[in-house]
Amino acid sequence: MKRFAQTIKLRPEHREEYLKLHSAVWPGVEAALIRANIRNYSIYLHGDVLFAYYEYHGEDFDADIAELEADPVTQEWWTHTDPCQEPFPDRGDSRQWTNLPEIWHLSEPGEQPTAD
Repeated sequence: MKRFAQTIKLRPEHREEYLKLHSAVWPGVEAALIRANIRNYSIYLHGDVLFAYYEYHGEDFDADIAELEADPVTQEWWTHTDPCQEPFPDRGDSRQWTNLPEIWHLSEPGEQPTAD
């Protein structure tokens, strides 16, 4: 399992629309995320900054993400959510969100920490 954290700005003029969309995420979007081996996905909001956390439980991240990005329901979902977001300029080759490096993690008792 690999943990991911990401951030992006929320456009203030689209705040209510974005919150409404995420109050009832489309079942097809959730199904595509599950097929891509993404678990424990959460999005948090602080002011106009979104923070996301998820865990990847698969064997081939690139292939699973490529399948997710090719999913027609997910692509349609993004036509609604992308205009609500303002990517940070330093997002690198990320599609929208900026990936954040993990600098520390409290492991479960008895669990060996993993080095990334």
